[in-house]
Amino acid sequence: MTNFTRRSVMAGIGAAVALPAYLKKANAAEVTLKLHAMLPAPAPMNTQFFEPWIKEIQDASNGAIAVQLYPSMQLGGKPPQLADQVRQGICDITWTLPVYTPDRFPVAETLALPFMVTNAEKTSVVMHKLMDEFGQGEYDGIKTLAFHTHDGGKLHTRNGLIKTTEDLKGLKLRAPNQATGELLASLGAETVFFPVTEMVVGLSNGVIDGCCLPYEVVPAFKLQELTKFTSAPAPAERGLYANTFALIMNQRAYEGLSDDLRGVIDAHSGMALSERIGKQFDTFEAKGKQVVIDQGNTIGEIPSETLSEWREKAAPIYDKWIEKLNASGHDGAAIVARANALLDGAA
Repeated sequence: MTNFTRRSVMAGIGAAVALPAYLKKANAAEVTLKLHAMLPAPAPMNTQFFEPWIKEIQDASNGAIAVQLYPSMQLGGKPPQLADQVRQGICDITWTLPVYTPDRFPVAETLALPFMVTNAEKTSVVMHKLMDEFGQGEYDGIKTLAFHTHDGGKLHTRNGLIKTTEDLKGLKLRAPNQATGELLASLGAETVFFPVTEMVVGLSNGVIDGCCLPYEVVPAFKLQELTKFTSAPAPAERGLYANTFALIMNQRAYEGLSDDLRGVIDAHSGMALSERIGKQFDTFEAKGKQVVIDQGNTIGEIPSETLSEWREKAAPIYDKWIEKLNASGHDGAAIVARANALLDGAA
C-alpha cells in the first residue's frame, strides 16, 4: 500500500470515528419514540403537522430517531389522560389540552379565558413566552416541546345571527371550556358541556341551538351543514376564546438520547415550533371559513359595542382565575396582566 493510499485510508477511518453516532448509523434507528395523538389519522393536525414534523426529525437525525404516530388514542385511555401517559412513559410524546385536566396547569390554561386571543400564530407565541416566564414548574418532570392555541372561536347557530346580548337569551349552546361557558351563561345562554364528538348529534336532534368553536373545526364535523349562521367578532377585536395546547415529551426518553440526538429534538422544538403550529392553525382556520362560505351560510359580525359589554361581564371570571393562580403559588394578577400586555404587542 502506498503512503498516499495508507494516509487516505487512515484519514477516512479518522473521519468515521469523528462522525456523530447518528450519522454512522444512517437509516438504522437507534431509538423509536411513540407519539400518542387523540385525533383520527386523517385529521389535518396529523397529516399537515405531525407527519412532516416526524420526517424532519428523522431526516435531521439521519434516520437515528424514528417517531411512530399512534392516532385515535390507539395506545389506550382517553384524551384527559395523555399528560399522565407521557409522564409515565406509556408514550414518549403527546399533544394535549391543559383544559382537559382543569386547574392542573393553571398558567397554561390562562389563555383559554374569554377574549385572550388575537390569531393563532401570535397567541401561540404569547403562550410560549408566558410559560417561559411563569409556567416552567407546571410541567416538572416533563420535557416541553411547544405551546400553542387555535384561532378565536365563533358562534355557529342554526336559526340566526348573534349581534346583541339579547340574541343569546335562552339559546342552548355547547361551550368549549368552563370559562367560556360561564361567560355565555352570564349573558343569558343555556350552556351545556359534552365532548365535541357528541356535538353533531346535539345539533342534529335540536338538543342544542349552536356552539362556540373556531372555523377550523367546521369541516371535520360538517358544521356548515348543521348550522346556517356564523357570528364572528369585529375584525379589530380579540376572539371570543381559544383553547390552549401543549406538545410534551417524556423527560426520561429525552435524557436517554445522546447529546447529538437531544440536539435534534431541541432544534425541532421551542418558540419557533410554537409559532409554526400557530401559523398552521391559522391556515386551518382560513380553510374552514371557506367551507362555510362555499356552503352559502350567513356570516355576520358581532359589533364592538356588544363585545365591550361581554368583556365587562367577563371581569368576575378573570378575578376568579387570578384567585386560582394565587392558590397555586403564582402571582395571578401579574400573569393575567402580562398575558394581556403580550397580546397587545408588548415585547
